[in-house]
Amino acid sequence: MKAVAVYPRKQGPVHLREVKKPIPTNGEVIIRALEVGVCGTDREIVNGLYGDAPYGSDFLILGHESLGIAESDGVDVKKGDMVVATVRRPCPEHCLNCTRGEIDMCLTGNYREKGIKGLHGFMTEYYTEDPKYLVRVPHDLRHVAILLEPLSVVEKVIEQIFKIQKRLAWEPRTALVLGAGPIGLLSTFVLRDIGIATYTFARSPSGRLNDRLLEESGAHYLSATDTPLSYIPSKVGQIDLIVEATGSASLPFEAIGVLGINGIIALTGIAGQGRILEIDTSCINLKIVLENKLVFGSVNANKSHFETGVRRLKSIEERWPGVLRNMITRRVPIQRSQEALEKGDSDMKVVIEV
Repeated sequence: MKAVAVYPRKQGPVHLREVKKPIPTNGEVIIRALEVGVCGTDREIVNGLYGDAPYGSDFLILGHESLGIAESDGVDVKKGDMVVATVRRPCPEHCLNCTRGEIDMCLTGNYREKGIKGLHGFMTEYYTEDPKYLVRVPHDLRHVAILLEPLSVVEKVIEQIFKIQKRLAWEPRTALVLGAGPIGLLSTFVLRDIGIATYTFARSPSGRLNDRLLEESGAHYLSATDTPLSYIPSKVGQIDLIVEATGSASLPFEAIGVLGINGIIALTGIAGQGRILEIDTSCINLKIVLENKLVFGSVNANKSHFETGVRRLKSIEERWPGVLRNMITRRVPIQRSQEALEKGDSDMKVVIEV
């Protein structure tokens, strides 16, 4: 069977290789892959920035955003079910968090991740999986279900924000999302779905696909070409929460200045290494301390966030039909996987069809 693979930590194109069809063991389910989403992580692995092959292998099969059909029965999974697999697997030390199912909060850092770190991914025709890492998705969500993995990351962020803010009386009315890529768009849709007035700030000029989709959800797009970040509070009032999804090294620090009193910022982007910033740290310190602001980071998600994400997909689809489907700007067959991994100017979410 075909698989899309790389030689980790070596910059170069992906290659399509023949691998053996896996055989289920120990209660595993065999999955026939339908689609695999492409994201910045995949492109960074292709560029040799990180990625680790499974033990005993010199190559890594890519892909962590999955959608497939179960071709055998398992615990809580039946043949014919449409499923999405979670990404992380627990550390061998069985730390407190991994033992309790919070693998996204692993204490040792020795977790493994499908298609990223120590485990082959889903860019292949078939794969096997332990049913406890599979999430069933209704077939009527077939056309948008590939977005469940990135949506799970957003669901975790929003959940964490509200849990943390139980530290005080807090009734958020206005949110700011930094970035209008897939995570930024999905963050905006979730915030709008729970009834928060949301503004999304990004570099692109107005009139492109991403801001049209945002407007459909009732959000407001703010382009950096028209509105500097520092001007936003004067336009929208107090900002109660910020979700950062840019990967900018400087923007999170600038955002502290525009965040309102008692506000919270969640960072999801990862800035490139080696960037040196000249910033007034005393001003940042003053803002955080005197205005009770909080900054935290979040990555990955556990199964509960995928399950919440299934319900959210359905809610967003019912409220704003087409916004999720239109996020997928390109579908590419597995034979042309290299094309999918080369980001185009108009790309938002690219999907490899297996």
